[in-house]
Order: sequence, then structure tokens, then C-alpha cells
Amino acid sequence: MTTVAIVGAGPTGLLLAGDLARAGVDVTVFERRGAESNLTRAFGVHARTLEHLDARGLADEIVAGGAPVRRLRLFDSVRIDLSTLPSRFPYLLITPQYNVERALERRALAAGARIVRNAAVTGLRQDATGVDLTVDGGTVRAEYVVGADGVHSTVRQALGLPFPGKSVLSSIMLADVRLTESPGDVLAVNAVGDAFAFVAPFGDGWFRVFAWDRRHQRPDTDPVTLDEIRDVTRRVLGTDFGLTEARWLSRFHSDERQSPRYRVGRVLLAGDAAHVHSPAGGQGMNTGLQDAANLAWKLAAVVRGTAPDGLLDTYEAERHPVGKLVLRSSGAIIRMAMVRSRLGRLVRNRLGALALRLPPIAHKAAGTISGIGIDYPGAPRAGDVALADGRRLYEALRDGSFVLLAPEPAAPALAGLEAQVRLAPPTDPSLPWTLVRPDGHVAWRGGRDGLGAALERAVRKNPLHVV
Repeated sequence: MTTVAIVGAGPTGLLLAGDLARAGVDVTVFERRGAESNLTRAFGVHARTLEHLDARGLADEIVAGGAPVRRLRLFDSVRIDLSTLPSRFPYLLITPQYNVERALERRALAAGARIVRNAAVTGLRQDATGVDLTVDGGTVRAEYVVGADGVHSTVRQALGLPFPGKSVLSSIMLADVRLTESPGDVLAVNAVGDAFAFVAPFGDGWFRVFAWDRRHQRPDTDPVTLDEIRDVTRRVLGTDFGLTEARWLSRFHSDERQSPRYRVGRVLLAGDAAHVHSPAGGQGMNTGLQDAANLAWKLAAVVRGTAPDGLLDTYEAERHPVGKLVLRSSGAIIRMAMVRSRLGRLVRNRLGALALRLPPIAHKAAGTISGIGIDYPGAPRAGDVALADGRRLYEALRDGSFVLLAPEPAAPALAGLEAQVRLAPPTDPSLPWTLVRPDGHVAWRGGRDGLGAALERAVRKNPLHVV
């Protein structure tokens, strides 16, 4: 018996497990794989995800082991500038997925989560009081189950949910390689109609390469050779940068799919189990981690009885539109990369470069791809304001509570809510009274009058959309 069972020990499942365990919830993660693998597709952590990791005390450690990229060059002169993002992390951090997983797993285990490996979940059945998971032929009872088990999710299939969408690209080659010549740009990307290539540094002497060749489509099961990678990078980027060796070579296809529902009763979906995107923009792992940050505090509040069960419906209401947005934005990038004609590519490059010189479009593009510009209806992202005690807001969020940015003394207004709300006076006394959710979004903003009643509504009765 466990209170919450999470299926899948990837980044999404591990962040969720750590948050629930930190909140005192009994949580068990079931993972069909054995020991962790250092062969992973995800390569970058965006600014909004780094803010979520900062709110868990992990960002500085992960940043120290990666390479920040402040400008993305998509096609020739089409560039997205991340350096002006209103965030402590105005860049894309290039780092292997396994670095993120290791940090999240250490945190989850330290908080008391159980991770059971070599444990295959093959089915589930739910009733009014809980869910029975079939694990290696036995049964595990849980109050709630979260499927974070990837694109081929057993949990989603057991719920009978469709996964509509389509394959966008086949035979994408992926490799981690060493180069004798470092790319001139920190992030080297280009597309020439029949092929595209992407080269990015991990910061430890290894480089991640994505390559695709329309003229040489092979099944996913076919091996990849270094000569194939060299040929595509030469054609697309003008050089292979002296590619010498690889520690990993793989071939895969890219799908665009999204489940119509993220919640069915006591079972929820997150990460690739709920949505998959093209690799363009490095959105997959980031969207999953942001799913987990949104779901964790809500599930913890429901389990502990401090919020109604209906709060879980807001997870789908807030995150499903984000998944759809990421499908559109990453899909647009990949389709622009696949433009075949020389004239089409010229138009793409000229118009794209011109559009991104306009500040509103440039800010929108940077905000969307980084996640910084993604708000929920009635719950905008909270900026990382400085606090009077020398901390920042995202440091104050590290215990998983609501934080009240209170420019004046307000302890009496917290009567009965002390376990759920932390007071944090900002250094700027002109800021409005602001209640920040555990996931770094604003729950309420207003004046001192009626503060106690407003906090009660926001935290206990209707923790969303009361701004």
C-alpha cells in the first residue's frame, strides 16, 4: 500500500516524487528499467525549468555542470535572444538529461520517496477509494496514481485514452561525439531543405548532435555510423568539426501527439505519457518537469485534506493548453527546417530575421521557447523578487508552501494558515500584497483590506484564479 504511486522514474516522475515526499506524502515510484542509463535524448534545460529547479535548491548544481547558451541560431540569420529574459537564468543550459535525473533522484530519496526498479506495471483498476496497480504480477494499492511512463505509457493505455497525432520525422540520428574543432557558435544549427543538423556542447568535452537526411531514411532499428553523421554535418554546417569518436549513436522517429485528458478519476498523466513533441526547441523534458511542478503541490494538498479533490482538475485545465502550445511551436520550427526549395528557405530566413528584430515578436518567441512567457489564466508567473531577509522568492519557495509577499506586518492574517503560508516581506515596499503558489505562480494579489478572508479562499477553499 502506498498513498501515491508514480509509474516512471524519468525526470518528470522524480521531480513529482521529491515534491510529494517533501510534503510528507507516502510515495513509491515504479520503474521498469534497472540501473539508470547515461544515454538520453534530452539535452537542454530552459529558463522556466531552471526556476522550478531553483525552487528545489538544485539549479546551481545543475548549472555548474552545463554550458549556457544565450542566443539560439535557428536558420542562418534567424536568431532568438534569450539574454534579455526576466529571469535569473537568461539562457538555455546544455546538459545531459541524466545530470538532471541524478539530482532529482538524490533529492527524492533524501525526502523519503521509494524508487523500485525492475518493476513492470502492466495494468490498473480504480474504484471510488483508490487504484490497484498490477506490478510484476502482484497488486499494489494506492490512493492516486500518476503515469509518467513515457510515450508508450502503460498507464495511459490502461485508461483506454487515445494518443492522437502523427509522426513528423523518421530516421533522426542522434549521437554524443568528440570534436577536434569546437563550433564557432556555442549552438550550431542549420537546415538546407534535404537535411538539418544541430551541434551543442555539454561542457565536458562531449557534444550532442542531431542530424536528419531526407535522402537516407532508415528504420529506427538500423545502426547509425559516424560517416552518416559526418556527411550530414558537412552538407548542412559546412564542416564536421573534426568528429573523431562517439559514445552513443541512435536513430529514432519524432511524433507529435497529445492525450485528450490528463486526469481520469484517481489517475493522472504527466510528461511524455501525456504529450510528445518534435525535438526542435528542446521542449520535451522541460514540459514534463513543468507538468510535475504544477501537479505536485495540488496532489499533496488533496491527499493531506487541505484542498478539495476538484483542485486536481485544474492540473489538466492549466497544463493541457501548454502541451498544445508546445506542439504548435516545436512543430512550426521543424516544418520550417524541412522547407525544400531554395526560394522557400530564402523567404524563411529573411522574414524570420526581420520579424525577430521587432521587440514584441522577439520577446514573445523567447518567452515561449524558454517557458518564461507561459502564464495560466488568472495565475501569472511570479518574478524572483528580492526579500528583506536577503533571500529571493524562489529560495523562500523551497519548503513547498505558499509564500505571501507582505510589504507590511501581516502575521494575524495568517491565523490558522501558518502551516501552509510563509511570510516573506519584499525589499521593495511598493509591491502589492501577493500570494505565490508553491509552483511560482500568483494565486492572489490585492490590498491589505480583507487579507485574511482572501488568503482563506486562496489557500483552502479555491486555491486558484482568485487574483
